Amino acid sequence: MIEHLSLPAPLEVPDRATVLRRATSDDLGAIVRLLADDPVSAGRGDTAATDDVGAYASALDEVIRDPGNDLLVAVDADGSVVATLQLTRIPGMARRGSTRLLVEAVRVASSRRSLGIGGALMRWVVDRAAPELGASLVQLTSDAARVDAHRFYRRLGFVDSHVGFKYRLPTAD
Repeated sequence: MIEHLSLPAPLEVPDRATVLRRATSDDLGAIVRLLADDPVSAGRGDTAATDDVGAYASALDEVIRDPGNDLLVAVDADGSVVATLQLTRIPGMARRGSTRLLVEAVRVASSRRSLGIGGALMRWVVDRAAPELGASLVQLTSDAARVDAHRFYRRLGFVDSHVGFKYRLPTAD
């Protein structure tokens, strides 16, 4: 949990009372459903009907306990978790010792997309979270297959300035 982050926080979503708060273990099922609701994530094995809830529970616990990370959920007025994202604060040497705020695993429920929730989340990250955490740069990665997401981030002012690489390690099956 990133301690210096002012939460819960209202999100500016048109015509909807939506609050951003830290995820708890009670949110595990809703977060897994948001991951599974995404075709790219589902293609990598994230499914709502998984037998391996323990892996998700362990990961959530680790993120919650890590002082450089936060897992957040957006909750509608009816109490439904409608979105999630993970923030990681990265102090660094590059850019004259700049701190970066990494945004990952942004998901909005498919039934709630195009209602302003994603934009409100990202505006909160840029306008509130980054300054509160002393970050001078907000960065994110997005799977190359997410062309709609890329347009969305560009509309918000993000620039696709770098090429990312991954190296998948063999699993310990």
